[in-house]
Amino acid sequence: MKTRIQEAVTYSPHLYKTFVILAYGVDTVSRRKYTIYFKDLTSGELLEDKISITTGGTTWANDNKTIYYTTKDPETLRSDKIFRHTLGTEQTEDKLVFEEKDETFGTFVYKTKSKKYLMLGSYSTLSTEYQFASADETNPEFKIIQPREKDLEYDVSHFEDKFYIRTNLNAKNFRLMETSVENTGKDNWKEIIPNRDDVLLEGIDIFKNYLVLSERKNGLTELRIINQTDKSEYYLDFGEEAYLAYTSTNLEFDTEILRYGYTSMTTPNSTFDHNMLSKEKSLLKMEEVLGNFNHENYETKRLWATATDGTKIPISLVYKKGIKLDGNNPLLQYAYGSYGYSIDAYFSSVRLSLLDRGFVYAIAHIRGGQEMGRYWYEDGKLLKKKNTFTDFIDCSEYLIAEKYTNKDKLFAMGGSAGGLLMGAIVNMRPDLYKGVVAAVPFVDVMTTMLDETIPLTTGEYDEWGNPNDKEYYDYMLSYSPYDQVKAQDYPNMLITTGLHDSQVQYFEPTKWTAKLRDMKTNNNLLLLTINMETGHGGASGRFDRYKETALEYAFMFDLLGITE
Repeated sequence: MKTRIQEAVTYSPHLYKTFVILAYGVDTVSRRKYTIYFKDLTSGELLEDKISITTGGTTWANDNKTIYYTTKDPETLRSDKIFRHTLGTEQTEDKLVFEEKDETFGTFVYKTKSKKYLMLGSYSTLSTEYQFASADETNPEFKIIQPREKDLEYDVSHFEDKFYIRTNLNAKNFRLMETSVENTGKDNWKEIIPNRDDVLLEGIDIFKNYLVLSERKNGLTELRIINQTDKSEYYLDFGEEAYLAYTSTNLEFDTEILRYGYTSMTTPNSTFDHNMLSKEKSLLKMEEVLGNFNHENYETKRLWATATDGTKIPISLVYKKGIKLDGNNPLLQYAYGSYGYSIDAYFSSVRLSLLDRGFVYAIAHIRGGQEMGRYWYEDGKLLKKKNTFTDFIDCSEYLIAEKYTNKDKLFAMGGSAGGLLMGAIVNMRPDLYKGVVAAVPFVDVMTTMLDETIPLTTGEYDEWGNPNDKEYYDYMLSYSPYDQVKAQDYPNMLITTGLHDSQVQYFEPTKWTAKLRDMKTNNNLLLLTINMETGHGGASGRFDRYKETALEYAFMFDLLGITE
């Protein structure tokens, strides 16, 4: 039996009487239904408190004995209720604080960095709503900050006597507003940072004397530091063409130290402390890579492919120095391209196994993600979803034209919504790829989106469209991988899934595989593996996850005749 611990709840311990108590969530079947346990870190003993069918997260009130948590609908797995629990009591005694009755919304709870307020959030793909209450009160009354509206998104941070509001209100790429705690509706919001067409405001971190903005421009995240006292500002310089930078855990409010993370396709994940006043930085930790790893042995680049409609698509590339870029190298192209989720240029130690065997590795930052701003996302969803697929194909053709690989050595990989991408490209351009790895692929789009009892369906209408509307039905049907399988030659394919997958049910890739076997007109490999112990996230455990990676790599190596 596999055990998955919800990492998001391993916060700093909380004091309760003379104990140090840790709350953590465990999912033993990878269905993402977590049971919350409480452990006394002083004695090492578990408390009798146990809370089941939750999202795994906990939020402590300031009395250090009251916990807020979110439960899931047992069937649809929608996060729908927030409860209040007191240590030492049974779950049946917990008080319902909030219920999200709109089936297209989920809910969550957290405490502000200032530790002054509890926040209840409701979210759908394109709308949010927040409520707040004092974290000091035992039975607080929650007040709505701004009532939900269609296509209005915002999030909230607390600072002194006001809230900072990051919002898309009249701002496609989001802007930063502020409002008093007493008057929180949108009519009272005052602009601090305006919307910019070329910069996406992704998030903020608040300190007593500094405001740190996470901004995305040209596909890369930049960290902008503003001195709240004299309004001076500057950006951190990371010195590479392609990278991933992000603010880390910054729990201290009155400090000049910003903790941030940095990685690139040649640099292992690293944690830095940056003094925002002196601008000095110190490396605290870098991910250890076993063996004789030297980052100088590898090279990373940022390229730009031109899509069919003229749009420039960024590609992050890495390979081992010294290989000949003559068109004869195997290349693995990866992408996701959905939900506005950006795939950044990150380091992977297991990827070195590919690079040391002569592979080039490419991340195609296609539309449907948010790498180039909110416009990038909106141009790859709903009735523009096919841009995601054609962007990936155009990137493949560009990499071939630039002699990074050729059709006989080009591989494609994607998972979940990226597996939908894999299903679409093999229907559209099966001739372009030697092999394709589709992990937990969302491929039976029509059946899933027409069944509201399946987990996540109702919350997905804003991403894919509601097939009960004929316009969306016809468009979704035109690219749904299962429905578009036809009699033609298909590339070699490895399809993976998990029996307990709550996001893409295992029967989707299974029936897709069966239809491919029935329809394809060549003898290329078509492999399906179902992990009987895992769900959407794949195998957990220190080593089991690497076995799945080894299977994917072995699939490609075998096709290339690589034996060592």
